[in-house]
Amino acid sequence: MKQLCAALLGAVSLVIPVCAQTAPPVRSASVHSPYGEAPTLPATIPARPKAGPVPIMRASEVKAGMHGIAWTVFQGTEPEAIPVEIIGPWKNAWGPRQDVILAKLGGKAAKTNVAGGMSGSPVYIDGKLVGAIALRISVFSPDAICGITPIEQMLEINAIDETRPANPKSPQQPTARAELTPPASLLDPSARLVQIDTPLTFSGFNEATLREFKPYFDQMGITAVQGGAAGAVTSSKPAAGWQNALQPGEAIAGVLVSGDMSITGLGTVTYNDGKRVLGFGHSFFNLGPLSMPMSKGEVLMVLSSAFQPNKFANATEIAGALYQDRHSGIMGELGASATTIPVDLKVRVQPMPGGPIVEKKYHFDAFIHPKWTPFLMMLTTFNTLNDINSAAADEATFKLNGKVEFDGLETLQASTTVVSGDSPMPAPMQIGSWWAEKFSRLFSNPREIPKVKHVEVVVEMHAERRMTTVESAWLDSSEVSPGGELTGKVALRPWRGERVLRDFKVKVPESMTRGDHRLLLSDSDTLNRTQLMAGMMNRTLDLTQTVSLINQERSNDRLYVSLVDPRPTVYADDRALADVPTSVLNVMQSGRGGRPMAATAETAHLVESIPFDQVVSGNAALRFTVK
Repeated sequence: MKQLCAALLGAVSLVIPVCAQTAPPVRSASVHSPYGEAPTLPATIPARPKAGPVPIMRASEVKAGMHGIAWTVFQGTEPEAIPVEIIGPWKNAWGPRQDVILAKLGGKAAKTNVAGGMSGSPVYIDGKLVGAIALRISVFSPDAICGITPIEQMLEINAIDETRPANPKSPQQPTARAELTPPASLLDPSARLVQIDTPLTFSGFNEATLREFKPYFDQMGITAVQGGAAGAVTSSKPAAGWQNALQPGEAIAGVLVSGDMSITGLGTVTYNDGKRVLGFGHSFFNLGPLSMPMSKGEVLMVLSSAFQPNKFANATEIAGALYQDRHSGIMGELGASATTIPVDLKVRVQPMPGGPIVEKKYHFDAFIHPKWTPFLMMLTTFNTLNDINSAAADEATFKLNGKVEFDGLETLQASTTVVSGDSPMPAPMQIGSWWAEKFSRLFSNPREIPKVKHVEVVVEMHAERRMTTVESAWLDSSEVSPGGELTGKVALRPWRGERVLRDFKVKVPESMTRGDHRLLLSDSDTLNRTQLMAGMMNRTLDLTQTVSLINQERSNDRLYVSLVDPRPTVYADDRALADVPTSVLNVMQSGRGGRPMAATAETAHLVESIPFDQVVSGNAALRFTVK
């Protein structure tokens, strides 16, 4: 790989001519103290860089005291020039043969400091591209000191393979934040250089959502920023004019969600050869190969701060797709389209018991990734529910019906109901987590990646607690003939309500043996538990089996009536094999080649389910005799 990259870089420096639009040389100046006056722009400011060939200056050619120009956007979409003074090269700072160039910024950057969103701002010396601004002093820096990722390290991304980094930043997977201690000869030894924050802009999200998910963002080193309606990217397809988009120095964004809700990560374009675009100068999430919509950006303002300066910006139009997210930067292709998951989410709200139902519809497209997709499903679902009828937060019931359509698989359909106040976790978070768990099971499949065509979610909210508990049950007669019928009643106690009696009847099979038997009235958890555990234990399931298992789960708004047989049920892959003789069970266990298999001592034959508009919990077992 190192030989391949060296050959590539050699070809780049020899073959790429100076573009006619390249800025005129900015000559080197004498050495100044990094804590002295900030560098200033030359009398003649060069023209802003454009896409196309450009000569590069290797890190080995960069010397202390050189002056150059960086380009970044402070407001709007046009990059502005920033004077740069080189403090000195820092050999092997990020690893073997991975140098960092320390520099001091002047101009507007001297006031704003090195802000989140400046990542990728290209730096030129003598008309040659040196690299991208990528690091800053951790906090409380009186000077705009930055670290520059050399361009030759970024160009390596073009020649890299499809391997995945070992330390990606993804939800529920904390990674240590990299910090570098500059050599004492260059900077204050107490200083720390850290990767510039990538502001993640949330449009269509309320502040309560960002606060609730802050622990997730903190563990990934994400700065969450609220955006306005102007930041909503409504499509994942490239917009007209993408051919001229993302010039060096302009804002670039990776799009995780687009539509009525949008989530975008902002940085700056370092290099554009007319087809491929390099940016950031450091990783976005260090995911390796990916397919994510790539957008243009518009900067509203730069918040000046010695503590945590940041650009406030909106993603505007899709210009292509990001294909690589690596240690030294991101790489995307103009005009390309990233595959996303289209999601239609409906929320039906009944603000007052017995009152009218109001429906709201949302549409968005979600980034596809094994860990990010489930997280985004949870985040968007929670956001649409979190602030609904907040005055009745402790007296609400949420029901979710979800449908996932695939290429080449049966449709997944799942349903659950959650009641506020029944858990320390807020109901919107419970229902969002439940929905995300389905996608985690799909995307963690060891055999194949699901090809999701469309997701449809319908959530109903009622401003009252709808939950009931099984108190007792009884049979009208405890004796029955084969082929006869058992009748009885079940008593349920609703939340703060009067006891309710429901009739049930069960036909006894002709084949049922004479003697004592049991009838089980139960909630969904009782019937789902063993099969769910069997599926989680089995790491050899393919997608067809995983979808089948999810579709078999019973909904928790029904009461289930089952006849219990003393012979075991065996759960093998996505199948429940009832009434398995012991001799057959032994043969099955020896013939599965180490694949796990679960079994229960008894078999529950489901004969009836009684629907409720409430969460049902509890069980009752009744004995009867077949004469």
